[in-house]
Amino acid sequence: MSSMMLSEARSAPERIADQLTRNAESHAELGAWLRQCDPQGVVTVARGSSDHAASYFAYLCMQSRGIPVASLPPSLTTLARAPWKLDGQLALAISQSGQSPDLIETQKALAAGGAQTLALVNTPQSPLGEVSDREIALHAGEERSVAATKSYLATLSACAQLLGHWNRDRELLAALEALPARLRVAAEQDWSPAIEALRNADKLMVVGRGAGLAVAQEAALKFKETCALQAEPFSGAEVKHGPMALIGPGYPVLVFAPPGPEQAGLLELAEWLKSVGALVLLAADEDVAQRELTVTDAGHAALQPLSVIQSFYVMAAQLAVARGSDPDQPRHLKKVTRTR
Repeated sequence: MSSMMLSEARSAPERIADQLTRNAESHAELGAWLRQCDPQGVVTVARGSSDHAASYFAYLCMQSRGIPVASLPPSLTTLARAPWKLDGQLALAISQSGQSPDLIETQKALAAGGAQTLALVNTPQSPLGEVSDREIALHAGEERSVAATKSYLATLSACAQLLGHWNRDRELLAALEALPARLRVAAEQDWSPAIEALRNADKLMVVGRGAGLAVAQEAALKFKETCALQAEPFSGAEVKHGPMALIGPGYPVLVFAPPGPEQAGLLELAEWLKSVGALVLLAADEDVAQRELTVTDAGHAALQPLSVIQSFYVMAAQLAVARGSDPDQPRHLKKVTRTR
């Protein structure tokens, strides 16, 4: 059985190729604007998959610019009426539809508190974009599947392109040009061992680290909403603190360990998990012989999470069907969520 989720996930490389071309000039202008504004901190406002994308941006921004980035709960504005004081800060709102009232109200309040405001949206000229100083269109195209896939990947690539121009990072920008071709390869990776291992599972843990924690969070959400599978995301640095008490013989753990500075620690963690009897699904590149799932090298440490989640989305859509679920019609969910 094919699904809209699978079709849209597979279309992401072409959407990103189009996005990178169409946004090149506007991102260059945004980079110059940000260098002129020189924000001393960033606050992000988002929900669901968009909040996971904000986590990706936050890690890379803090890593490359050395300024703090914090995710703000919209309820601090809509319910608590916090008195924002954000002179010299950037407020980044991320949304697929740009229609959620809590995001719109929060972005307006942050601007009134002195922040420069920027919105990343898949629907140009949305209400969220209209209340922001600047807007970035994701150009992912209409997404009909309830479970976001191509729009999430497009948000990550937009964040990477924005940071590449802000930091004048030629290496990252060059890697982005080659990214669509690498994602096409990632979409064809055989992750069927995960389908067999998780077909009858009722819970699992998803592990990532660094910028890769954002896609572990996203993968855990997709397991829940498309497969009715209780999945919890953790940083590889946190598993041995409290979460290790959950792990017993046969407990499934999906470990994302693409190339990069975090890989060595994640491979060590995977070996320890196996030693205590966990059912480990290690996703790593071809140089890692002990992998169960193959990750396509994205060509740059900052882009590895995109390759990982590209392969994951294809597998998740197929796993949902294998478990007897329809990934396009998750229980109780709608495409646009309006929260106050």
